[in-house]
Amino acid sequence: MWSYIQSYLLPAVKLYLLGLEVLLVQLFSKTSRLPVMPRQDGKVAIVTGGGRGIGYEVVRHMARLGAHVIIGGRDEQEGLAAIRRICEEFKEAKVEFKKLDLASSQSVHQFVESFKKRDLPLNILVNNAGVMLVPEGRTEDGFEQHFGVNYLGHFLLTRLLLDTLKNSGTSSDSSRVVNVSSSAHRIGEIRLNDLNSCQFYSAYRAYCDSKLAQLLFSSHLHRELQGGGFPVSSCAVDPGMVDTALYRHLWTPLRLAQSALARLLFRLSPEVFHTDGTERHSELSELELQI
Repeated sequence: MWSYIQSYLLPAVKLYLLGLEVLLVQLFSKTSRLPVMPRQDGKVAIVTGGGRGIGYEVVRHMARLGAHVIIGGRDEQEGLAAIRRICEEFKEAKVEFKKLDLASSQSVHQFVESFKKRDLPLNILVNNAGVMLVPEGRTEDGFEQHFGVNYLGHFLLTRLLLDTLKNSGTSSDSSRVVNVSSSAHRIGEIRLNDLNSCQFYSAYRAYCDSKLAQLLFSSHLHRELQGGGFPVSSCAVDPGMVDTALYRHLWTPLRLAQSALARLLFRLSPEVFHTDGTERHSELSELELQI
C-alpha cells in the first residue's frame, strides 16, 4: 500500500498542486510586456510538433515575420492542414512539413539527413513536441515514452543539428535552441537505475522526470556552447498553463477546470513574468513566443 502511495499517488498529488500554483502565479503576478520581435527574413527555423497547440502558434508567428519554417511531426495530415491555415492568413508564408517521429531514432536520423542534403542554414530549433501522462508504453527503441520522446528524441535531434546551428550563427546574431519546458521539472528526479520506469510505472512521475532531464540538457548545452565560444544559445521556455491537447490525459474534472482557467488567462496579453538564468517562464495568451 505504501509503495502505491509513494510511487503513484504522491507524484500525482504533487503535479496537480504544482499546476494549481502555476495558475495562481499566472493570475496574480505582476507582469511586464514582451519586446516586439524583429523581422526574421532569410532565417530558417525547425519546430517540432508544429501542427497544433503552442507549436502551431510558434510556426504561425515565425512565418508572419518572414522566416522559412519547417514543421517536424508525426501526423502529416495535421501538419499540412496547419500549413494551409497559415498560408491562407499570410500569403507570403514559407512553411513546410517533414515527417519526424521522436519516438524513433531512425526517424530522427532520416529527418536530419534529409534536411542537411538541402544545404540550408538553421537559425532556430524549437524543441516543442512532447507527450504527457500517456499510458505505459515504449518507444521504437525501447525507452519509456515520456523519457524517449520528451528528452531523448530532442537530445538526439539537437546533437545531430548542432554543427549546422553553429555554422549558421554569428557573433552578432546567434542561432538558438529553444526547449519548451515545464514547471513539472521541479518535482522530477533522475533515477539512473530506473530511467525506463520498470520498477513501478507512474505517468505523473515519468512526465516530471522527463522534463527535468530536458531542462538539465538545456542548461548543460548552454554552458557547453558558451564555454566553446560558439554562436549558438540554448534556453528553456516554460509557457505556463496553456489550453492544448497535451492535457488530454488529465483526470477529466481537472482537465475541464484547467481548460476553463486557461481560457480566462488567454484574455490577457502575452507577457513574461519571470526570468531565471536560461529558463524563461512565460504567460502565453495569444501564444506569441519570443524566440
